[in-house]
Amino acid sequence: MSDRYSQLVNNPVGEFIAKNVGLPRPFELERWEEGQSPIPGKVLLGAAPGGRLTEAVASELALAEAAVDTPLDEEVRGAAAAGDLDAGIWNADAPSGKYRSLVFDATGIDDSAKLRELWAFFHPSFRGLEPSGRVLVLGTPPEDCKGPREATAQRALEGFTRSLAKEARAGATAQLVYVSSGAETRLASTLRFFLSPRSAYVSGQVVRIGKGSGRVPKVVWDRPLEGKVALVTGASRGIGESIARTLARDGAHVVGLDIPPQSADLEKLAGEIGGSTLALDITADDAPSTIATALSTQHGGVDIVVHNAGVTKDKTIVGMDEERWSVLLDINLSSEERINDALLDEKVLNEGGRVICVSSISGIAGNAGQTNYGTSKAGVIGMVDSMAPVFAKAGATINAVAPGFIETQMTAAMPIGTREAGRRLNSLSQGGLPVDVAETIAWYASPASSGLNGNLVRVCGQSLIGA
Repeated sequence: MSDRYSQLVNNPVGEFIAKNVGLPRPFELERWEEGQSPIPGKVLLGAAPGGRLTEAVASELALAEAAVDTPLDEEVRGAAAAGDLDAGIWNADAPSGKYRSLVFDATGIDDSAKLRELWAFFHPSFRGLEPSGRVLVLGTPPEDCKGPREATAQRALEGFTRSLAKEARAGATAQLVYVSSGAETRLASTLRFFLSPRSAYVSGQVVRIGKGSGRVPKVVWDRPLEGKVALVTGASRGIGESIARTLARDGAHVVGLDIPPQSADLEKLAGEIGGSTLALDITADDAPSTIATALSTQHGGVDIVVHNAGVTKDKTIVGMDEERWSVLLDINLSSEERINDALLDEKVLNEGGRVICVSSISGIAGNAGQTNYGTSKAGVIGMVDSMAPVFAKAGATINAVAPGFIETQMTAAMPIGTREAGRRLNSLSQGGLPVDVAETIAWYASPASSGLNGNLVRVCGQSLIGA
């Protein structure tokens, strides 16, 4: 639905009032369109002395044909990687022009005193960040650090990045990506996602890239999912429909699943995207085996599974009957566990498979009247955490997205006060769109995202609710 508040404060009269009263003015977010450069605009690349990712990042940016500016020429980058540079090189040498993206390799920061390098790079450059700009800080997972001082300094990057994201203006975002040693070759999909308009409604997030399994595949970036089979539950409308369309856009054959009463919408969608349908109730006793059999016999297995189906049945705990609790938990959580088990046990999930779950910020921060829903969505996060090693052993990955306020038919029916609070209580001061969730899922689904396992990314515009 239309955001009338945004329309009001962005017309000449409303803009004048908003500025003088101090009201938030949502910036119209730039989202990806066909034909766009994968990494638009100029990128400023920097590094702390001793950074180990600078060469890998420069190489991936070159492959993406990004326009890169850096005071670190080849000789200086080599010295930086070897730890042979003095601190503070950015004070004199960092360019101060306009940039669409700022990328900083902070892996060389192995002591809290060296956190000054963050200030030295971003102090002169952040003011030149363009509208819809992107900031990416790269670090080493604290648990992988060589000692307590390095781990302390690397953990500090989270506070810096989340704070910087809240200082960003005009649709700009900032993220922190921890890259394990040995995962330097698995950066491509994450750079292309976070430095592009595909990540428009994702900000203030922390992502971990591990070593993954198998060789890094060559990807045709215009259609990275070509030849893949994707199952999307709850696909007939809303976020599920957008996920199905986005995965099909990227080349996947999508099997849309929903309950029988939604069959007409499901068939219509499948016809438009060249997909298939599966109409059933995922809580039925035979649903896991039916799904596994259909995927195996009709499609030769499945490469991508998106657990999107879910419901809300809001009541305070005092007024909630047992059925309202049990039915929701079965749909939102337990059925996903059973389906995963069937796909693994019957070896229907192909090598390199991707399982992606849709959680919610309600599962992170909780919400009054949603003890059942919050429980289920926190359980989804727990499932991702606990099952990541299991899927890794099977040569697959499992990750989750946690949407915040997304403009759908469901949110359009909310009372206006609740709806406006949901839209404004985030760093971007607006609601997201279903495609924002879909683009994040498509990033997880990419064959090039094999280093992403056990992650949770909030698609919420950096909501002020929750961590």
